[in-house]
This record gives sequence, structure tokens and C-alpha cells, in this order.
Amino acid sequence: MKKEVKYLLTGERSRGRICMYHGKPAPLKLNKAFPTDVAGLKPVSMNQSIKIVGNNEEIESNFTIGYEVEKNQLHRDAIREYELFCGFEEDSSCGYEAVTHVLPLIPASIWRNKVYDMMHKAERIIDDRYSPSNYKCGGHITMTCVGMDGEELLSKIRLNSAIVLSLYRLRLANTFCLHNLTMLPKSSHNDWTSGWHNKYVCAKIQSFPDGTSGVEFRIPSKIESVKQMMRRYELMYEIMNVSLNKPQTSYAAFTKTIRPIIISMYGGNEVNADKVIALSKHFHKFILTGKINKEVQPFVDPHMQMRSIYERGVFAYAMQRSIGGETDRYEF
Repeated sequence: MKKEVKYLLTGERSRGRICMYHGKPAPLKLNKAFPTDVAGLKPVSMNQSIKIVGNNEEIESNFTIGYEVEKNQLHRDAIREYELFCGFEEDSSCGYEAVTHVLPLIPASIWRNKVYDMMHKAERIIDDRYSPSNYKCGGHITMTCVGMDGEELLSKIRLNSAIVLSLYRLRLANTFCLHNLTMLPKSSHNDWTSGWHNKYVCAKIQSFPDGTSGVEFRIPSKIESVKQMMRRYELMYEIMNVSLNKPQTSYAAFTKTIRPIIISMYGGNEVNADKVIALSKHFHKFILTGKINKEVQPFVDPHMQMRSIYERGVFAYAMQRSIGGETDRYEF
């Protein structure tokens, strides 16, 4: 009989109840499986994202992902242990949060489908129809790469993360994530765009008890459905894949790869998806140069406090836009 990964409940009672803030059980690492689970994947698809462990009997994903699902309320009949979540805890900013185990971040495969199956089983926690959320809630996403610390990973993925800023542009002025919007690692930080903060940054270096570290995106908005969680998974995989496996890929070429994902995020609306992608190219320039251009200014500096790093003509444009009350072009 061929071996295959099966995600099962642990039976630990603490994983099925609401704990105090920072009191939830530790997440499990679910990033090991068997060759059967990636059957049919071409070697080029596996590349650096999956490695063989031992005598070709086990595989491990080099990329991992974890989610925080913040909610105002948790459906009372749905609070129990799930294969997806390490546990639940109270959250000071929103109410409650469910935190996933450390999940494999992998290309489309049987293994990925098993990750999606865990998401579907946890629908009553994830979906707003059952466990509602509001604007105060967020959807933090943490990623790691085996053999790479958080600062190195951030330096690799930052230029391809402009799409994240574009998608969640309305959260860029949020006090919980408004610092270091150009996502420079602290060790090479010579750009004080929005200043530096150890926690309230756009992308935080997250350290773990085992001595490893990764990158936590703090700007994604609340997770409202299983489909939304799946699309974010696919987007984060593509960001990691192109940044670490295909670093010579241009940002324009990268946006062609992710376009179907963005279209799905916008419910099939190609016009709005293309607007977000077009705006992301301006964010890419902002990350690359550290200079605020007129397209990103309304989001990264709505109060016009960082004029010293404006591109030429941006301040006059921003003043005119403010006086004229121009907002429609950004509502998508």
C-alpha cells in the first residue's frame, strides 16, 4: 500500500477551546508528506519548494505558510478541534482569532488539495456567514523557507510583494502595519519610509521558539471565506516561487502569472483585477526606489507627512486631488 499523508485530529482538549491571549497550544509542523502526495508534479514544479527526505520515502516542503483568522464572534457550535488550526485565543483588537498549524506551501497537487480539504472542514470558523468579522479584524499571513532566516527571506520576496500592497492598499495607513512600507530588512534599513517599528510594520520578521524565523505579512484584510483563504494561499506560493526559484523574472512577467488568481479574488471581474495589477506596478516602483509616486501617495501617505521622499510634482498633485475630492479612481 502506498504511503500518503493524512491530517488527523490530535485529541488534545486545549485545541478545541478558546484560550487567553497568547495562550493557545503550539502549532504543529505539517510540511512533511510522501511522494504519492506530489505524484505527477514535474521536477521543475518541485524545484526548491519540495525536497526529498531520507531514502526517497518522505518529502518535505521548503516553503510553509500560516494564517491568523480574526473574528468578532466564533460560531458557538463550531468551537472544537480542527485539523487546520492549532487552536483559538482571545484577541485584543478584534475579539477572537483562530491560528493555523504550520502548513506546507506547495504547487497545485494532491498534497495541496489535502490542505484545501482542511480549510473546507473549518468553514464554520473561516466563513463570515457563521463566524462574523468586521473592519477591525485582519488576516496575518506568515511564510518561511527552510534554511533561510526571516531577514533573508524578506529581502528575496519584497520586490514581488507589491501586489500585496496593492490588494490591501486601504490598510496601509492602519496603525498596526503602517511602518516600513518598502519592506527593507532592518539590517539594511536606510530608508525611513514611515519609520521603523519592531512590530507594527507592513512585513514583520517573525521569530519562532526553535530558533528559526520567517516573514509575517500584517496588512492582509480579514478572511471572510474558504475561497478567499485558498486564493491567498495560491498568491503567496507564486510570490515565494518566483522570488526564490525564478529570481530573474521581471515584475511585469510575474503579474501575468498571478493574473488568474487576482481575477478570481475579484469574483471574475477582469477590469478591477487589472486595475489592482496596474496599481501594483506603481507600488513596485515605490518599493524599488523608496520614492512616493502620485499613484501610491493616497495610500502610503494620505496626510502628506513624508513630502521629502515624494517624486517631483507629487505634492502639488496630492493637494489638487485633495481639494477636488478625487476618490473614484481608487475605488476598486
